Amino acid sequence: MGAALSAVRRVGDGLMTRGLTVAVAESCTGGMLGSRLTSVAGSSRWFRGGVIAYANDVKSGMLGVRSSTLERHGAVSGQTAVEMATGVREALGAGIGVGVTGVAGPGGGGRRKPVGLVWIGISSGSGVLARRFVFDGRRAAVRAQAVSVALVLLENRIRREKKHGKEAG
Repeated sequence: MGAALSAVRRVGDGLMTRGLTVAVAESCTGGMLGSRLTSVAGSSRWFRGGVIAYANDVKSGMLGVRSSTLERHGAVSGQTAVEMATGVREALGAGIGVGVTGVAGPGGGGRRKPVGLVWIGISSGSGVLARRFVFDGRRAAVRAQAVSVALVLLENRIRREKKHGKEAG
């Protein structure tokens, strides 16, 4: 747990240094990312909140994921992850949004979208990104790995963000 706590502290420090906040939209992780981010004292200064969006109508209704995106690409896709991240960022007024969607298992997977497939999207002032991962293990392991990787991606994005209107060093 020490390494995970260190990652959250680095995220929090980076957000504070740049005057940014973060919000999360979670599907397969079911609130684990938000829980991890709020595990350190003082996180209320940089964590805006989160939405657990398991159902597609929640993804579209609360986060603004387009119906056409869900129909064309599915709930587990890079496009959906990015739209979740952008939607939660806008809805909660955060500088950075993170969206996580995937197939944690043990069921629900298929040839094109196997168990362990997770898409993580990030949305910020410097743009959007989506990354695809296929994690090994059972449900709990897939979810834990998704949260750990989301923290790494978030930390990397924070480093690229502008500080108070100037390029971050």
